[in-house]
Amino acid sequence: MKKGIHPELKKAKIVCACGAVYETLSTKEYMTVEICSKCHPFFTGQRKFVDTEGRVERFTKKYNWEIK
Repeated sequence: MKKGIHPELKKAKIVCACGAVYETLSTKEYMTVEICSKCHPFFTGQRKFVDTEGRVERFTKKYNWEIK
């Protein structure tokens, strides 16, 4: 590897919207994410709609559906 061209790795803190905190190495020291392995429906096995832009709400309103 060439010297002086690679970014420096630092300890990074990653915080999810659900409150989970992860520590890893990255070029950034702090990051926020909307969804992680603790709250993602694929990993939890729970059916849950993850919608940050209101797409699910607009779709259900358009077709007059109820989500249970």
